[in-house]
Amino acid sequence: MKKVLTLLMVSLLTLVLAACGADEKQAGSASTGNDGEASAEKLTIKHELGETPVPKNPQKLVVFDFGILDSLDKLGIEVTGVPQKNVPPYLSKYADAKYENVGSLKEPDFEKINEISPDLIIISGRQRDAYQELSEIAPTIYLGVDTSRYMESFKENMNTLGQIFGKESQIEEELAAIDEDIKALNDKVKATGKNALIILANEGKISAYGPGSRFGILHDVFGFTAVDPGIEVSTHGKDISSEYIVEQNPDYLFVVDRGAAVSSGDEASGAKDVVENELVKTTNAYKEGNIVYLDPNYWYLSGGGLTSVAEMVKEVSAGVK
Repeated sequence: MKKVLTLLMVSLLTLVLAACGADEKQAGSASTGNDGEASAEKLTIKHELGETPVPKNPQKLVVFDFGILDSLDKLGIEVTGVPQKNVPPYLSKYADAKYENVGSLKEPDFEKINEISPDLIIISGRQRDAYQELSEIAPTIYLGVDTSRYMESFKENMNTLGQIFGKESQIEEELAAIDEDIKALNDKVKATGKNALIILANEGKISAYGPGSRFGILHDVFGFTAVDPGIEVSTHGKDISSEYIVEQNPDYLFVVDRGAAVSSGDEASGAKDVVENELVKTTNAYKEGNIVYLDPNYWYLSGGGLTSVAEMVKEVSAGVK
């Protein structure tokens, strides 16, 4: 009888240990972060184009927005595929062959993305029209910045990344540091009492932007009074001439040189020659040395990132006397 009882106890103990082992394995799988397999836990992410179930800590990421790529890099989160053409120099490591090239910003390589079979695809404005097709391949979320409410939109996007990758505390610290720098910039701008105009130089043409626009952060967030508050909000800005700049006579003229961002190698854009002609040299901005050329990699290619926004604040602050 003792022998039977002993056998029964051993069998029961074996079953209990096996069950515990299975529970531990399942728990470990569900909590694995970006260094292991994707978590079984799912989140529902609300974004501009819909609501998308997304796995927590997705492993295979395809990222089309350079601002989001900038932020993931800052957070130490690896990605699988990026559009490698025109990757900003400060993110040049993503042009390496270890990362999959998933097309261009406006033309995704659907075949390559299918091959990758990503856990998550992140897009913004330039890929808006491809959202449906990309969603059929993998969960796809839109994290473009709404320039009419730049900082609110930017922070929402960053908090979404924090939620997906379990980086909430790091996001909070990064945003707090940016807010502190913006406060200091606001005080500096207010003390000057000066107005400003921000323009985009592109292949010999010039476009102006006002509050609420693509580059409206200069006014809406950084605190510069717009020399012309009536500029209509649009993606491509208001086509202007040198005569317009002279007529508005801004105290500060900020220039985003698109050519410098998209040109290859040492090819010069010639924006300075276009902007600083004899007419513009009669303006207050030129006479007072207040024509400031902004880094187009931050302003044109990768706005809305933890690094790019912080650098945008620093650039403008450095240009204010």
